[in-house]
Amino acid sequence: MQIDFKNLNMNQLPSETEFEKKTKVFLEEWFSDKKTVPVQTSGSTGTPKIFEIEKDKMIASAEMTCNFLGLKKGDTALLCLPVEYISGKMMIVRSVVKNLTLIITNPSTRPLQNVDNEIDFCAMTPLQVENSLEQLHWIKNIIIGGAAVSESLKNKIFNTLGSKGSQRIFETYGMSETLSHIALKQIYPVSEMFFTAFENVEISTDERGCLKIYAPHLNEEILQTNDLVEIKNNNQFRFLGRTDNVINSGGAKIFPEQLEALVKKEVPNEAVFLGIDDESLGQKLILILEGHKSQEIIDKIEKISFEKSFHRPKEIIFIEKIPRTPNGKVNRIELKKYIAEQYNN
Repeated sequence: MQIDFKNLNMNQLPSETEFEKKTKVFLEEWFSDKKTVPVQTSGSTGTPKIFEIEKDKMIASAEMTCNFLGLKKGDTALLCLPVEYISGKMMIVRSVVKNLTLIITNPSTRPLQNVDNEIDFCAMTPLQVENSLEQLHWIKNIIIGGAAVSESLKNKIFNTLGSKGSQRIFETYGMSETLSHIALKQIYPVSEMFFTAFENVEISTDERGCLKIYAPHLNEEILQTNDLVEIKNNNQFRFLGRTDNVINSGGAKIFPEQLEALVKKEVPNEAVFLGIDDESLGQKLILILEGHKSQEIIDKIEKISFEKSFHRPKEIIFIEKIPRTPNGKVNRIELKKYIAEQYNN
């Protein structure tokens, strides 16, 4: 399915697949007289919920991203994310705002497998990028969201595209409440450490060191996150980890995201650090790896120089598949439940 928003005719839009039907339903909502559209949160850090978002704020968000990337009328975009969530909805809104030609493919872990011509813009999850490395050269501008981009994936991108490719690839920072992302960090061909916030987005931290966001054109309220960050200047910051995920082991606070980034530099597997209830430590630090048990991988992890001795996992567990939310994020809640059940059995 392909939609040319320069010459849109809703009556001629096909809706054969379930995803095409959902896309058409969203477009009907978008062009209706209602001032808001419903959006579902991912549920990666809590119970999924649905809330209404004002269309004019979605337009403001779309313009920020499109202007940053230099997208223009007639450019092509690929939609390969679920339209229930803000990530998929915003791809459609960006196409509407800039009169792009939107190519629609059913969301899957291999969204580029049938792509054989150049596309100007696409938003993908890290897992989708991981499974599409050989086709990335078709996409001029890629934004990656839904989860952090691992060092392992960054290396694979460089190894596949070379160090002087013409594509641009960015990692995003945002959430449903910020209408997709409010900051981008280039990871290819330049590899940046800090996210850069868009214009008219003010950032600060609370007493915990967690990010506060004020972007009145997107949300009237100051958004308080549970994301620990390091702010470099007025519009740049580095993500350190989520306070929700903090592991308290023997009185030491451990941010799993930092350890996961370190491990993923050495091994290709998806890696998740968890704290499991322990009588003496409070929480015992364990490492979950996706895939079959491998002594070679265990040996690589044992050679890693962790900053602190208590950062080294007390146990390494391999499981066939780490649970994820429908939009590709690791579902830590479900994973913790699964591991707790294994411990209790």
